[in-house]
Amino acid sequence: MEKFTAKTLEDLLNKAAEAKGVTVEELVYFVTEEKAGFLGIGSSVTAEVYCMDDVTEFIFNYLGEFFTGIGVDIEIEILRDGDSFKVMLDAENNAILIGKNGQTLQSINAVVRAAANAEFKRRFRVLVDVNGYKESRYEKVKALAKRIAKTVQRTKVDASLDPMPNDERKAIHQALADMPHIVTQSEGEGAARHLKIMYKADKD
Repeated sequence: MEKFTAKTLEDLLNKAAEAKGVTVEELVYFVTEEKAGFLGIGSSVTAEVYCMDDVTEFIFNYLGEFFTGIGVDIEIEILRDGDSFKVMLDAENNAILIGKNGQTLQSINAVVRAAANAEFKRRFRVLVDVNGYKESRYEKVKALAKRIAKTVQRTKVDASLDPMPNDERKAIHQALADMPHIVTQSEGEGAARHLKIMYKADKD
């Protein structure tokens, strides 16, 4: 994040907004130092300031430096919706970026998300996808979960899915949220964390 210093916070934010080409309302800031001065003389405030364009730029540069470092030529496109960022990658060999069962891509997601959260001191929703792999994967796991949920509805016997990453479990949670008599719950720890699909008679 970039630091700005001015006599007042209002002046500081106006200065930052002008420098970044955005409105004051689009800024997020953390005051790091305040000096009262004497009789108002010499007073100042220093703050770390960013806008969402800075987050986009950080993610783009972070991934660019990473792939340059390992010698992979890659195209990066980032779409933002509020504080959510969808990052689309495309390389000559996308299979390497995805890895077995999507494990390499999952690791890339975790690292990029952690780096952005640490840099800007807040939690962002960041999804890194490779040539549509994640979207295709979501559709597959949701279709599987719906088939199993229908069996649970019919037999009233709970079922557990194989372990899967958080984003895929969340996709299933959302897909089954309105299904009559069906509730979902995550169980287990770490790599063994999985989703359980359960019958609930009193759910409308």
